[in-house]
Amino acid sequence: MEKIAIRTEFIKLDAFLKYAALIGSGGEAKTVVGEGLVKVNGEVCTMRGKKLRPGDRVEFDGKTVLVCADEN
Repeated sequence: MEKIAIRTEFIKLDAFLKYAALIGSGGEAKTVVGEGLVKVNGEVCTMRGKKLRPGDRVEFDGKTVLVCADEN
């Protein structure tokens, strides 16, 4: 499982998908989330504005990414 650190309290799902390089654009994020292809903490999530916080797991396209807090 890959870990991606964020420097803020939360990050929205669509922005995180781009930040973690799971997708290439915001339009693609809107599509894959809207089609129910993304899971957050094991459940399908269709809200692209969902706030992700450290400890959340995002699954897409056979990859699982853990949201972590930036320690710096």
